[in-house]
This record gives sequence, C-alpha cells and structure tokens, in this order.
Amino acid sequence: MKKNEETENKTNECNHELKVEIPADEVSKEFEKTLTSFINSAKIKGFRPGRASKDVVKNMYYSEIKESLINSLAPEVIKKELKKLRVVPVTSPVITDVSFEEGKSLKLTAHYELWPEFKLPEYKKVKIKKKKKSISDEDVNKSLEEMRERSAQYIPVEKRGVADNDYVMIEVKGKDTKTKKLLPTEKTFVLAGHPDNEKSLNENLIGMKEKEVKQFVVNCEKNHPNKKIAGKEIEYSLLVISVKEKKLPKINDEFAKEIGKFESLKDLKAEIRKVMSNDKENSAKRETSDEIIQQIVGKVDFDLPESIVQQETLANLRRIQESRPNQKFSKEEIKKIQEDAKKNAERNIKNHLILKKIAEIENLEVSEAEITEELKEIAKANNVSLPKVVESVNKSGKKQELKQNLVLKKTVDFLVENAIIE
Repeated sequence: MKKNEETENKTNECNHELKVEIPADEVSKEFEKTLTSFINSAKIKGFRPGRASKDVVKNMYYSEIKESLINSLAPEVIKKELKKLRVVPVTSPVITDVSFEEGKSLKLTAHYELWPEFKLPEYKKVKIKKKKKSISDEDVNKSLEEMRERSAQYIPVEKRGVADNDYVMIEVKGKDTKTKKLLPTEKTFVLAGHPDNEKSLNENLIGMKEKEVKQFVVNCEKNHPNKKIAGKEIEYSLLVISVKEKKLPKINDEFAKEIGKFESLKDLKAEIRKVMSNDKENSAKRETSDEIIQQIVGKVDFDLPESIVQQETLANLRRIQESRPNQKFSKEEIKKIQEDAKKNAERNIKNHLILKKIAEIENLEVSEAEITEELKEIAKANNVSLPKVVESVNKSGKKQELKQNLVLKKTVDFLVENAIIE
C-alpha cells in the first residue's frame, strides 16, 4: 500500500500548512465503507431501508458521502503527520484545498498555528529606578477630607434661598418659543453651582426658595450636546421642590470614633498612613515589575498566533461591554476600543510567553502547599470556607490555570529580585 505523502511549508513564524496525500486504495476502502453506511440508513422513496442500489444512494447523497469520508480520514491522518513533525498546534488545523476523485488519492492542505520560537534577551540585572513609596502629611490630610466628604449630611434648609453646594430637587419644564412644543418634564437632584450644570440653571437656581417657581429663556447654541434643543430658543419653568444644606463633620477625636471606633484622631491618621503605605508599596511593586517586563519585551520581537490574538481581543471586548452595558459609542470610539483591545491582547500574550519561557529556563515551579496557601487567600478575600473554594476550583477545572498564574507571579518576583534597582 502506498504511504501517505506529506510536505510541510512554513508561511511565517506562526502560520504553517501541511500538504497530505492519502493513497487511493485507502480512500476507496473508506468510500465503500461510508457508502454502505448510507445505504443502510438512507430513507429513499420506493425502497425499503438498506435495499436501495449503490448507484441510487451515491447519486442522491454524493456530497454528504464525500464530506463524511473526509471527516473520517483527514483528522487522523493529519494528527499522525503532525506527530511525525513533532509539533503540537495551538488550535485545531483547518482543512482547505481538498482534491477528491473516486479511484484516486485524496489530496488536502491543513493550515495550523504554532507558538513562536524566540531567543530571550538578558533578563537578569535589568536596571530601573527605585519607585518612591513615602506618604506625606498632605496625603493623609487629603484622605481625611475624602472621608469627611463621604460623611457629609444634607439637612433641610429653612428661611433662606439656594446657595452653592446645596443639594436641590428640581422640576424643569421647557417649551420651544417658536413652535410652542413642550419638552419632556424632568425631575432630578442637582448640586447647586456645580460646573457640570447648565450655566443658565446655576444662574437662576441660586437664591430660589422651596416651592418657588421661576421662568427664564435660554438661546441654545447650535452645537449644544442636546440635539433636540440645539439652535433653539427655549422657555424654561423651574420649580424648587426641596433644598438641603451640606454639613461636614469636624475632623477631631469624635469623628475618628464614628469612622472606625478609633480612640483618637491620631489613631485614625496612623491607620490611614499604614493603609496608604501598603497601597503605595504594592503600586510601586507593580510599576517596578511592569517596567522590568517591558524592558525585556522591548528587546525581543516575534509573531503571535492570529487565532489566539483574536480570542484574547474578543475576551477584552466582552469585558468592556460587560463593564459598560448601556453605554453607546460613536464609530470612532468603537474603532479606538477595538484597536486598544487588540494591542492589549498582543501585549498580554507576548508578556505571558516571555515569562513562561523564563520560568522554564529557571525551573520555577509551585508546590501543592503554595497552591493551598493561594486558595486560603481566595477564601479569605471572598469570605467563604476553604473547602468551598477548593470544590469550586476543582469543579471548574481551573486548578491548572491557578497553578500557571502562580508560576508567572513567581517569575515576576524572580525578575524583581534579580533587577538592579537604583
């Protein structure tokens, strides 16, 4: 029997094609087997099951028989030929250029992708500047002010009009002075004097009292963001429904006790400094590791499997869509989002491949004990029991992914430890 003929052509670094020829006798044998299967199962008017002649079945189901034949022979043959080449494709090969005639050999081309081969640049003793981690009194005081703002109370106003920073519930009615067409009535809360408010609203709202109504006319610019009123003269009727004044607590020992049961303001400041120091230290570590990785990545260039880039890009786009489900984008914004998603995908895949190769060279691995410690951290962060986390990870089949992530994390730590931080 004639052996399968195979040639392998490399079209670029990741994309490859495999030309395969399956001998005629092997194809004929499989064709007869497939045809017999169709004869036994085909339902043809005027014939009992399994009684139709070969010619009748072949004429009626030729394209289906051919497809079944290819699906039966090709995958196994391609698998064997790739094994001979000692390669493992990134994704399943795609069959193209099929040449089939009865009594002749079956010729086809399979396209597949491989991970790129590349040489690592020097990755030890990367020089970077030390990141500042100090926390100033100004940083602590700014954090205190933010806490103070979050603790603000809004108290109903009596015997005065609206002032800047009051929290006001209003009802606005609008009418086109030319067409007399009414605009939808809007009832909403606004922060008086806020720069994001319409200028005319701020000007008329200040000084108004609860239940007071005021009419005023606005000539809207042609480039007004609201197209319904752009370039039109609108008469507004503004009703103040309620007014609340913003009251900020004093920053003292009592404030500290209310915030987190601290004994004094001094204790609260100490805790703020501690938390901010930890955050800044973690941020400095991330910046340091990112800079090291980018220096290494910048010294090596290689192609990436297109299918993997596409998968990662789509995953990035799905995450963006899930984070902003109701947001509408212009064509220009969509194009920019897609471009950024692809760039991020390429960067992440490239970083992953480089870190993975460094881990292999340095024999960096994680033990079962380290995996268990990570699972404990996950359980603690999500306030669930360790057995539940273990069950969830095992059930979803993500233990290997967790292990790989820990190896990559250890690799990043290795690079930081071996860097020259000046």
